[in-house]
Amino acid sequence: MDNAHRSGCPINLTLEMLGDRWSLIVIRDIMFGNKRHFRELLTQSEEGIASNVLADRLKRLTENGLLSRADDPSHKQKGIYSLTEPSIQLVPLLAQIGAWGRRHTPASEELSIRAELLEKGGPAMWADFMEELRSLHLGMPAPERSVFAELQAAYLAVVARKSGAATG
Repeated sequence: MDNAHRSGCPINLTLEMLGDRWSLIVIRDIMFGNKRHFRELLTQSEEGIASNVLADRLKRLTENGLLSRADDPSHKQKGIYSLTEPSIQLVPLLAQIGAWGRRHTPASEELSIRAELLEKGGPAMWADFMEELRSLHLGMPAPERSVFAELQAAYLAVVARKSGAATG
């Protein structure tokens, strides 16, 4: 057994890779928000991650093979982060975490709508979303269905309805 790990249990090994406070949030923001640059991840996250923590998580996720980083052709010092196949395969896990969170936490309606749609859409929708993520991040052919667009439209509809209700 490799002494770098507490045990060879697959749950333990997964939590060693993803179980800190920020790793899944960074993956979530890239996956569901299509935030691909450091600055976007830093300034557009609901949770307000510190820059040193974000830099550490991006480095760790890249070292663990969950993200890849390529130089941004538009700016030599910028990098573009992409999901890898192992992180794309986290879609069902994130869908289940979102469904659990909707039932057992005081989640807001606008931040829950994507989780609700993914839960209702089930494995077929998850597979379509993973196919789309492979297109966006791995250069595979684009699928006909855009789950990303469906999730974003539902989120924006809830935000618009709630802001209209607040002003009306």
